[in-house]
Amino acid sequence: MDNVDLAIHEAGHPIFGIFGEFIGMLGGTLMQLIVPILFIWYFVHRRDRHAATVAGWWVAQNLWNIARYVQDAQAQELPLVGGGEHDWAYLLDHASLLEQDQLIGQLVRFAGILVFAYCTMRGVTYSRMQPDQARS
Repeated sequence: MDNVDLAIHEAGHPIFGIFGEFIGMLGGTLMQLIVPILFIWYFVHRRDRHAATVAGWWVAQNLWNIARYVQDAQAQELPLVGGGEHDWAYLLDHASLLEQDQLIGQLVRFAGILVFAYCTMRGVTYSRMQPDQARS
């Protein structure tokens, strides 16, 4: 999934770049969250709540990857595609929060844990229901 997520992330920069440099830098992260959330919406709309929880795991996995990227903002040790500017170093610096990269990354990671735990618990619940109950 990491390669898929990377492609989605990179596509987000030019898509959101039309709204300016800051939003363009944030666009990679936004796309990493928007795409799996669209899958959740699709499955909820089809009344397939169990499938929606699986897509929720994808959101959690992306949050964990985003957390790692945020926490690398000061160190900038992660390899970057194309060797460009570090998204989160730029974003946090412009928000005067660069020194808080570890804390912010931990909060993002915790959000991923909460999403994963919720989707796992709901997924187990939905998997134990009769098919007609899980779709209502």
